[in-house]
Amino acid sequence: MSAEELVRRPPFISGGGVMLSSKRTSVFLVDAKTGKVVRTFKSDNFPSVGEQGADESSILASKDVEEWVASGLTDLEDIENPLYVTRTDYSLKYTSKKTGKVLWYLMFADIEASFQCEGIENFLGGILPEVDKFGREHKLDRKLPMHCQTGPLVYRIRDHSSLESLFMVDKLPDALPRGRVLALPPAGHDPMLEPGDRAKLYEQPEDNKFQVVKTKKKKSRRAAAIKNSTIVENKIDNNSDHENVQGRNDLQNIEITKGNFSPNYSSNCGGHVNGRQIGKLLVSYKEIAKGSNGTIVLEGFYDGRLVAVKRLVKTHHDKALKEIRYLMASDHHPNIVRYYGVEYDQDFVYLALERCTCSLHDLISYYTLSSQKQTPVGDQDNDSLSDCIVWLQRVVGNDKDLELWKANDYPSACLLKLMSDIVCGLSHLHELGIIHRDLKPQNVLVIKERSISAKLSDMGISKHLAGDMSSTKNATGYGSPGWQAPEQLLCKRQTRALDLFSLGCILFFCITGGKHPFGDIYVRDINIIKNEKDLFLIEHIPEATDLISRLLDPNPDLRPKSVEVMQHPLFWNSEMRLSFLRDASDRVELEDRENGSELLKALESIGKVALGGKWDEKMDNAFINDIGRYRRYKFDSVRDLLRVIRNKSNHFRELSKEIQGMIGPVPEGFDYYFSSRFPKLLIEVYRVILISCAEEETFHKYFPSN
Repeated sequence: MSAEELVRRPPFISGGGVMLSSKRTSVFLVDAKTGKVVRTFKSDNFPSVGEQGADESSILASKDVEEWVASGLTDLEDIENPLYVTRTDYSLKYTSKKTGKVLWYLMFADIEASFQCEGIENFLGGILPEVDKFGREHKLDRKLPMHCQTGPLVYRIRDHSSLESLFMVDKLPDALPRGRVLALPPAGHDPMLEPGDRAKLYEQPEDNKFQVVKTKKKKSRRAAAIKNSTIVENKIDNNSDHENVQGRNDLQNIEITKGNFSPNYSSNCGGHVNGRQIGKLLVSYKEIAKGSNGTIVLEGFYDGRLVAVKRLVKTHHDKALKEIRYLMASDHHPNIVRYYGVEYDQDFVYLALERCTCSLHDLISYYTLSSQKQTPVGDQDNDSLSDCIVWLQRVVGNDKDLELWKANDYPSACLLKLMSDIVCGLSHLHELGIIHRDLKPQNVLVIKERSISAKLSDMGISKHLAGDMSSTKNATGYGSPGWQAPEQLLCKRQTRALDLFSLGCILFFCITGGKHPFGDIYVRDINIIKNEKDLFLIEHIPEATDLISRLLDPNPDLRPKSVEVMQHPLFWNSEMRLSFLRDASDRVELEDRENGSELLKALESIGKVALGGKWDEKMDNAFINDIGRYRRYKFDSVRDLLRVIRNKSNHFRELSKEIQGMIGPVPEGFDYYFSSRFPKLLIEVYRVILISCAEEETFHKYFPSN
């Protein structure tokens, strides 16, 4: 969408606010020969202009010049070379619906020019050539008739230092320094560019400082062209004159500098990098990600180190300051993204952060498509997703160690580690009294070095709980749609538990390859408020169902704490799972069957769910015959099945080769043999032991201590 089309549309209304757009057109009548501005015309001075429609040209007709020229110029002939320069100023303003405050404000301008009379010379100093029907150019020393509204070249330049090299024709400067007068070129000297040199003028320079664009009549530039152009666009911050001085004082060792171009960054980076040097930070034009409220993430270098540059609009300086504080408090934690420094320019705040490989959302999307597990994830547009796929194919390739799901759709060890990293990072924040408040797959970054790991990022709207406080007094609706706890959506009391709700959604997202427990993106918030979730896709993983259902409890007081989540059986490896079942069996053997033990009653009460019938029917006959040689078992007893698991794992080497091959090695094969036949056994026994024996020393390694 072009800027012209944008201002024609009705106001854009989103969940968070309203965006208004407007434009103002000014026409400057300029004597192209002298450069003198004869008169200025503005659209707000002519009400009839708006009635003509946006499609009509704002360039003035030559017949109207006589009545508008400056005093003393009573004849059109007095303006030998009239040039009309049209400047269109566009403005965008986004206002919060809740607070009424302006969240961001953007202004940018577009310049066009047009000649309106005959016999005009090129304003850059040479006579315009004539092109014959064979395409050959003939340089003429006399004025020839030209069509009206002939468009000259418009140079869109970022910084004025580029002017010096631009206005040089045969080493004769067209723009003279103030106070100097140069002699005219000698007779016979033709300052026109040769055809070969002329082509160079239309080429885009390698340093990308300016771009030459041919003006087109009644055609607006497309939004993509505006975005990628290097035109100077006047971005005006409505709060730029009221900087947060106290906030700046809170940041130590910050050098505030205005951004200048630095086309070469060879000191530490090597090679050629296009970007802007802002203090210690080199910001490239390569966009990594987009955020809300005008925030984008770019690639860059900080003191020679490759970093991700988070660029925030200056009106969100307080948000940047808060994020810096929390990142510094969590510095060097392996599961929190690292912070290196901050720089400023006139319009933005730039945070230099650890450069990671991709976001968790990108990784899951990539592997989902690669494994054809499902259709593309719906939270991301196709263009950015394709860019992500290209990037990950280059970085990840066909690394077999990065498989995220097993053949049975269980999460792999790699995916379990990533999910565990998220929990570990969140637990660290909660220990510091920090509530993240915006946990979602896009805010979890993945880095692949020697091993793969996950890191929490984007803590600009996090909240610190002072002292021993467990909740915030002033609840707000901050967060991302579809990933907020019900108390966030309803602006109720907020505790650490709201992060646990978001965590439950993220774990479901990871295990299912990009699905959400509360449905499609457009209905998630209402389903969260109604507590209408669907966990069908993870029912085959009882440990995941148990944990995620508890994390998504609408009552925040009933959700597990982050330290409990870290020790949940979902994250146990085969050795830990087998060890727990053995210890549970040892503990149950201490109970007396005859005296009606409460622990035994609780254990046997889960038999129908945990076993799904008689357990001998689900095991190989050879294995049943082998265990029957030593003692008799009750095939409907959970206690007896635990005894079999304990005895055979402890005496695995004494089993016959046939039985060993049938069961598989300890612990992986042994665990898989029983968990595939009794998938709910572990989690059901875990619940019983948690209630009855969690405080006993034997089980301290399985349950969080008080």
